[in-house]
Amino acid sequence: MATHEMSTNLFTPFKMGKFDLSHRVVMAPMTRCRAINNVPLPAHAEYYAQRASEGGLLITEGTAISDTGVQEILGFTLEQVEAWKKVVDAVHSKGGVIFCQEFHAGRSSNHVYQPSGAAPISSTNQSISNKWKILMPDRTLDIYHKPRALETHGVWEVIEQHRQAAKNAIRAGFDGVEVHAAHGFLIDQFLKDSINDRMDEFGGSIENRCRFLMEILKVVAEEVGANRIAVRISPVIDYNDATNSDPLGLGLAVIERLNKFQDELGSKLAYLHVTRPRFMAASMEEEGKDEEARLMTAWRRAYQGTFMSTGGFTRELGMKALADGDADLISYGRLFISNPDLVHRFKIDAPLNGYNRETFYTQDPIVGYIDYPFLHPGDGEVTA
Repeated sequence: MATHEMSTNLFTPFKMGKFDLSHRVVMAPMTRCRAINNVPLPAHAEYYAQRASEGGLLITEGTAISDTGVQEILGFTLEQVEAWKKVVDAVHSKGGVIFCQEFHAGRSSNHVYQPSGAAPISSTNQSISNKWKILMPDRTLDIYHKPRALETHGVWEVIEQHRQAAKNAIRAGFDGVEVHAAHGFLIDQFLKDSINDRMDEFGGSIENRCRFLMEILKVVAEEVGANRIAVRISPVIDYNDATNSDPLGLGLAVIERLNKFQDELGSKLAYLHVTRPRFMAASMEEEGKDEEARLMTAWRRAYQGTFMSTGGFTRELGMKALADGDADLISYGRLFISNPDLVHRFKIDAPLNGYNRETFYTQDPIVGYIDYPFLHPGDGEVTA
């Protein structure tokens, strides 16, 4: 442990494009379900401000780019833009940097979340298997409903919706946007060969399957600039049946296009955010750990820019990944939920609060959201 901290570690400053970060502990985007009528509340501003730190990067929960993109997450109307401004201002007042994750659920939705109860849209009309469930407004679980494959003109409409969402994010004061192309949501539904069965220019070859993402990045860059854009991918994650026959090749194909895109623009993206296969991490055999390391190392070496890794990291594992050069930034999810002062706790290597999964996805604006205790100043003990 001491060896890792002598080299690059979680508290080594980092220049992320135009942003000077004072440390490398990033708050990952996480669904929390606290909005009422899809509008952020005062509790959102307190939640993010609690977790903000001087020179620290936070990424918001997924914000739907349109009313067809909603799962149980937030969106982007003018009312929502005004509400998000209060969140952004609260984070900036603490000296933090905040990116908005723009998101579309695609087929990872249900009729109840769709305009007029319509079918969710996707790259395909294949349904997600019933082994996966979606959280409903009354907090019960239901199945995902059969999607409608977008016609080609509809794909271009969604691309333009990403442009408008990015424009709105900057209007709300966000420092940048993270395009969510992971975890079985809409862009991932175009990338993964087990889902995308299209016959147009957005399906078939890996070039065509990557096109949807790249066209989105093109219009978003036109709107806000490349250095305000980040991308999240998860080539190896099978969440919501999002599998691919060659995860390594898919990741490399996306990265090759990102590198070319950056070269053409003459500007780097803010970062590439990659999810390692954390769902297997707790019980992985050595062979599985070796395969994970092989994939992540290949993607890390291939990408010409800031590389962020996420998925089951502890303080020690984050320190090791940075010391070994496996990432530039490490994002944390569950630990940030239960430790609003996670950066401080990591810095002094203090004990962490445990998290309660039962309150991850409720609509209570306090319990399990803004009521986790901070360390008591001075003695390191936790307040009640």
